[in-house]
Amino acid sequence: MGICASSQYVKMGGNLSWPPPTTKIIYPGGRIQEFRQPIKASLVLSQNPNCFLCNSELMYVNSRLPHVPDDEELQLDQIYFLMPRSKSQAPLSLQELGSLAIKASTALAHLDKVYSAQKILHFSDKNGARFIAGTQRCCKAPIGFNIMGITSPGRSSGNSKVVF
Repeated sequence: MGICASSQYVKMGGNLSWPPPTTKIIYPGGRIQEFRQPIKASLVLSQNPNCFLCNSELMYVNSRLPHVPDDEELQLDQIYFLMPRSKSQAPLSLQELGSLAIKASTALAHLDKVYSAQKILHFSDKNGARFIAGTQRCCKAPIGFNIMGITSPGRSSGNSKVVF
């Protein structure tokens, strides 16, 4: 499905910093669950016996969904889909992949709302401009090129460039 990343800034000791990465599992109904430390796939699967786990980065159109082995440790900063066993042998269609991408985007947007309500930070830059930093999550899909920077109009100094 592509490279997906999520992030939010949190204030720790007066500084803005990245929180620790999490493992995200998206359930068939669209619910998302986060784990802050590595866990075995078997823990999730034991609670969902009619399902299997699939890493979002290993999903391809017209290919069967690869199962995460029961004894494998789920990786932090990864998104996994909990899929019904009935989908385990059929090749993934473009429509199904798109549906899963929408489900992931919706679930991550829900997390944004939850985190934004909890973590809204106000800070100022050296010129006194005030900013509000909340949670932002982004899911990037591979489209054949990398974005290196975006030039946008600045407030008083012409153009400013944001580099990723």
